[in-house]
Amino acid sequence: MSLRNLEPKVLWNHFEDLNGVPRASKREERVRRFMLNFGQKLGLKSHEDAVGNVFIYKPASSGMEDAETIILQAHLDMVHQKNEGTSFDFETQGIQMIIEGDWVKANGTTLGADNGIGVAAIMSVLSSKDISHPAIEALFTIDEETGMTGAKNLDGTALSGKILMNLDTEDDDEFSVGCAGGMDTNTEWTYREEKVPSAYQTFEIRLTGLKGGHSGMDITLGRGNSNKLMNMVIHHLMSITDARLCRFTGGGLRNAIPRECIAQVAVPAKAAKTMESEFGTYVKRLAFDYSKTEPGMKFELKAMTQNSASMVNVEDQKKIVSTIYTTPNGVWRMSEKLQGIPESSSSLAQVEVSAGKFETCSLQRAMSASGIQDISAAVQMTYELLGAKVNQGGEYPGWEPNPSSKILKLLEQQYTDMFNAVPRIAACHAGLECGILSERIPGCDMISFGPTIKSPHSPDERVNIPSVQKFWKFLTAVLCAIPVKQAAV
Repeated sequence: MSLRNLEPKVLWNHFEDLNGVPRASKREERVRRFMLNFGQKLGLKSHEDAVGNVFIYKPASSGMEDAETIILQAHLDMVHQKNEGTSFDFETQGIQMIIEGDWVKANGTTLGADNGIGVAAIMSVLSSKDISHPAIEALFTIDEETGMTGAKNLDGTALSGKILMNLDTEDDDEFSVGCAGGMDTNTEWTYREEKVPSAYQTFEIRLTGLKGGHSGMDITLGRGNSNKLMNMVIHHLMSITDARLCRFTGGGLRNAIPRECIAQVAVPAKAAKTMESEFGTYVKRLAFDYSKTEPGMKFELKAMTQNSASMVNVEDQKKIVSTIYTTPNGVWRMSEKLQGIPESSSSLAQVEVSAGKFETCSLQRAMSASGIQDISAAVQMTYELLGAKVNQGGEYPGWEPNPSSKILKLLEQQYTDMFNAVPRIAACHAGLECGILSERIPGCDMISFGPTIKSPHSPDERVNIPSVQKFWKFLTAVLCAIPVKQAAV
């Protein structure tokens, strides 16, 4: 379904063009070329740096030459997730978008509104002929979703602006002035394998239908983690039968709450009926416990026609299941300074038990450096007790709020005047690039805002159409209101 007749047409047309270009994190070659061609066709100075960030520069419109230069920033990559059963190739197909009431979403996949709407808004400013604005330095970063390598490797000398507007916030009445930092923890442990006896029956357990979502922004919502829930089921089956783990595969992206998981267990054939009965009883209990937060949760048990070739050694199985059970997951501690915001959290994003290897990937977040150290140490020690190899890295800093920010005061006043309401000023538990960019562009005054986007990083992702209209109206008004440059002292 085309979005090209939605208002504002210029923004939705750029978004539709952008969503025709595959742009997975770390595979942004096509979208980088797309953006460079876009800038060059407009006759604007355009280039990319060594890592792949794209820069497009537009002179000030008539009458705005003396205003402060503005850096408009968004990231090019998007999270690629799809529902089980959705036939879609992210490498070759453009996102298939649909309109449902006041919302735009995708057909069974992530939409890419995070951060495609921000990118499209900047494109709209760059292509405009009738918007008053100061000199614009457009910065399109790469790989925000899986490591922020674009921001980390940015050469700040390519930018002269001292005000940066990051268009990557997901509530249209909120300005973000701070964010969490993060750390990746990857683990690996070798377990012993045994042959599945001929007198055993192998079953496949499948978990689908969870909401998932952003592991920072949605971590306080109590949503189910497919890896933890599947492990609970396996632990219960182990307690009442000689259930043996053969395989476990759960989760996907490091920064998304895992939605699906598949496991294989083998039990003595004579205990199969008991296991099926206990399985049914236990998953009904879980469905009741998560009836409000995960109404779509679905567990399925199916006897396999052919047994698995191997299963985990019984002692090693206990260690694996116990380690998954005790791995920190969810909110670790709430902030004492920022109401309603976690200070620290962890998400067990991926688990793989197969071919003698037990591997996990998790992401720790915190608003402070000490918080990162605390939660990361908790996860590290959990796996070191097992004897696993632990690799922690990909650390990125948080963004400290600046209460005297001049751009914040300008946007607050503009919002109040336009909408007769007071915006919310907040810090978020996600990893905005502003924390890193503040180090790469010293002395830059930064703020983040955007339209209302729900359930990013999941196939339920959607963006509110009236909110995009509000966001665009506000952005263009702010650009007109940028003050003149202050003379150097």
